[in-house]
Amino acid sequence: LGALKVAKVKGTLETELKKIERCQLLILDDLFIVPLDAKERPILLEIIEDRHERKSTIITSQYPSSNWYDMIGDPTIADAILDRIIHTAHTIELYGDSMRKLRAKKSQSL
Repeated sequence: LGALKVAKVKGTLETELKKIERCQLLILDDLFIVPLDAKERPILLEIIEDRHERKSTIITSQYPSSNWYDMIGDPTIADAILDRIIHTAHTIELYGDSMRKLRAKKSQSL
């Protein structure tokens, strides 16, 4: 989303959004690792609206989806984004230590 904020300032946001729109599968990795700011919220909403029920999107996050509302920040935009994501999602929740942590332990024991 940071790169898209820069594109908006440069006046190239629509071009970048069209590139994203053409992707059959969009992966948003570590979404909500930090709360969205006022400039990121409408950009994410536009991406999700454009893809809703037309293209596939994978979202990974360190936080459970129950925390996403607060991470988005604006209640109206959060409702719009989450309504499009949550109700059509296939959710996979992982528990336990991260793979990076497990690999680090394994390599240290060698």
